[in-house]
Amino acid sequence: MRSPASFAAIFLTCSLLPVAQAQQDSIRTRNVVIITDDGLRWEEVFRGADSKLIDKQAGGVEDPEALQRAFGGDTPEQRREKLMPFFWTTVARKGIVLGNRDRNSPVRATNGKYLSYAGYNEMLTGNADPRIDFNDKRPNPNVTVLEWLSQRDSQKFRVSAVAGWDVMPSILNTARSGIPVNAGWQPIGGPELSTDAILLNRMMELAIRDWETVRNDVFTFWVAMEQLPRTRPNVLLISLGDTDDYAHGGRYDQYLKAAHQFDAHLKELWETLQAHPQYRDSTTVIITTDHGRGHSAPGWRDHDAKTPGSEEIWIAVMGPDTPPLGERTDTREVTQGQIASTVAALMGELNPFRIAFPKAAPPIEEASGK
Repeated sequence: MRSPASFAAIFLTCSLLPVAQAQQDSIRTRNVVIITDDGLRWEEVFRGADSKLIDKQAGGVEDPEALQRAFGGDTPEQRREKLMPFFWTTVARKGIVLGNRDRNSPVRATNGKYLSYAGYNEMLTGNADPRIDFNDKRPNPNVTVLEWLSQRDSQKFRVSAVAGWDVMPSILNTARSGIPVNAGWQPIGGPELSTDAILLNRMMELAIRDWETVRNDVFTFWVAMEQLPRTRPNVLLISLGDTDDYAHGGRYDQYLKAAHQFDAHLKELWETLQAHPQYRDSTTVIITTDHGRGHSAPGWRDHDAKTPGSEEIWIAVMGPDTPPLGERTDTREVTQGQIASTVAALMGELNPFRIAFPKAAPPIEEASGK
């Protein structure tokens, strides 16, 4: 015999079905791409290069004058557009950008650990978990929105992920979720590889690796671009990480160059999506980071519960259901956990997701049209 609580849940689900259908009918998004740049500070995104860190001692910069010429400027607007031109000329004009604390638009991670695993878990599940206080390859006990969508209807929601960090399969718990994830220095698999896949695999095999557990972004991004038109996922996670690793290494010059390259990858991604019939004018791109970092030297290199600024992040969204409001000012605080429900909302599954995960943070209203 069902309990009263079970009947209540069934009644609630049934009562929300017309609402859910109305939401689905009004949503133009049919695909969602989440692309993250690990540990990219809001300071660089909104202010551009920090002149105090363009220094041999404070930032480990080999040629400060050359770096200043490349990314310097008289105003934050000039510097940030030099650093991330596509982000500021296209994303910020066609979508929304949140996280500029100079304009009272705070975005915050709430997990209290401010490590990558904790950040991706909060981002993808909608809820911080105090048990996640590590960056090891331990299977995530929590179900992400990616797993939930895939298992809800694997034909309707074709989910995949490509990541530089080799811990991502554990975060997405591939053994349980079944989500295909290419991560770390893993070669592209499959019985009939494309010419591009064969070349990428050969290049990864021969490459001098800066880090054994993290694949350089140039390879990770192009693995994703090779797989995108071939496997045609409609929910895709691309996780890049050069910014974080160069920051940990104390190389502000390489950190800035990695952020600049991330922007170039955004441009390539958007143009690829807009050129493909499945994705053109029906894809929402969510751009964000897993954690912040310290504010100044030497704290900018690190991120954890003891480093002030590690909780400060940013989010940008561009797509057919996101109004072109640009850089936001004087907004209510947005949290990292709101991304999961935003994905569910954009895929027309917000109410079922919130019923399944009542502790998940609500969607970002401006990003999802809710």
